[in-house]
This record gives sequence, C-alpha cells and structure tokens, in this order.
Amino acid sequence: MEEIKEGINIHLPENYHGEPVEVIVRHGEAVNLLDPKEPRSINIKGTIEAPLRWLEKRTSETDQVNQKRCFMLVNREKMSIVLFVDERNMDGEVITGSLEIDPIFTAFGINGEKTWTPVKLGEFFKMNRAYFPDRSVNMSLVSELKNFVAKINSNLEKRLNQNGSKTDNFSMEVNSNLPDAFTLNLPVFRGGVRKEIEVETYATVEGQNVYLSLVSPDAREFVVNECDNAIDTVLEGIKGIAPDIVIIEQ
Repeated sequence: MEEIKEGINIHLPENYHGEPVEVIVRHGEAVNLLDPKEPRSINIKGTIEAPLRWLEKRTSETDQVNQKRCFMLVNREKMSIVLFVDERNMDGEVITGSLEIDPIFTAFGINGEKTWTPVKLGEFFKMNRAYFPDRSVNMSLVSELKNFVAKINSNLEKRLNQNGSKTDNFSMEVNSNLPDAFTLNLPVFRGGVRKEIEVETYATVEGQNVYLSLVSPDAREFVVNECDNAIDTVLEGIKGIAPDIVIIEQ
C-alpha cells in the first residue's frame, strides 16, 4: 500500500452525548455504495388534453423539449392523441390522451353488439331508472318488457318451376307492444356531462326467441362530433405552443 506522506488533521467537537467523533478516511478507488440504475421510461395516460397539458409546462424551458425530435399520432377512430418525446431515445416519454365511453353507456349496449332478452332488459331498466328523464316512461317500459308480447308472422313460399329450379321466398314480421323509441339522459363520455338521446329498439328473431338491441343515431352523431371537436381543440392548442412538432393523422 502506498504510504501517505502528508498528514491530515481534523478537529471535531464531541457529539451530543459527549463522546469523541470518529472519522473514517478511505484511500484508493471509491466503492459504489449504490448500484447505478437505468433511466426509467415515462408512459403517461390521461384525458384527451393530456399531451397539451404536458407541453404547456415543458415548452417554457428550451432545454426540456426538442420539438424537432417529437411527433404526434392522432387516431380519431380510437379517439386518441399520442405524443412521442425524444423519438430517437428508447426511454423517451410517451404521453397519451384519449376519450373514453362512459361505463354506464357501455352497459346499456347502445349501438353495440349487445342483445337482450325482453325480461333481462326490463330488469336492467328497472335498476337504472335514474337515467330516464321521465320516470313514468321507465315504469311503462319495465312493465311492457316484463309482459313482452311478440307476434311473429312467417311466410315461406316455395315455387317449383317447370324446369325443376326452386325459389324460396321467406319474410318475417315482428309485432310487439314496445314503443318505437324512448329518451335516455346519461353520460356518453367518461367524466362528461349527461346528454339526452333518443334510443330505438330493434328485434332479432332466432327460431322462436326474440332478442332486442338498442340503437341511437343521436348518440352516434354526438360521439363523432364531440370526438372531432375535442381533438381539434387540443391540436390547435399544441400548434400554438409547439408549432414544430409533427402531427400525423392515422
């Protein structure tokens, strides 16, 4: 071991307990007391405004964001905006903003593939009376679905032509005591305000069973318009504070 030629004099007072203070001096290469850690990638998900809110707090400092190395992907079908920061860095930040359909809207199955038996739909309406602006309409629907009456008329006409070919003509008609449409007042987007929409019932016949589905052109139009408006508002805000970020519509 290399001999220390110069001495070190350290004068320290006694500690609070009146004991001398011990000082340890190490020589040579320092020991790593903490293992080095890899940089942690940041992946943030939030509301549709999330990329704009993130940039608002970062673009004020020139060393925080290099706009030339950022880009955004906009997917209107998925109702999302994704901001990629420092695109050449595997650990660069990714900030995702999206609109989500409210769980109660999804539970009704409006404009989806969900189908109901009349009894199950009546039970669901009864437990979700709060989303009917007119309570009497809810009670009437529950009663009608509970005592659902459907008359199915089927006509099958078979004609046998002289040359032996056969043509089958099949028509089916469902007549029920349900109204053609009714009104709901419920949130369409998560965290959004309630919206009054008109909902229609459609019947599907499978054998002797009838299944009902809920359809609303009003809701579809509202979703498309609100999604476009929300995304356009965010993009305009980003163009105002970070005009050099590339925006790509998917």
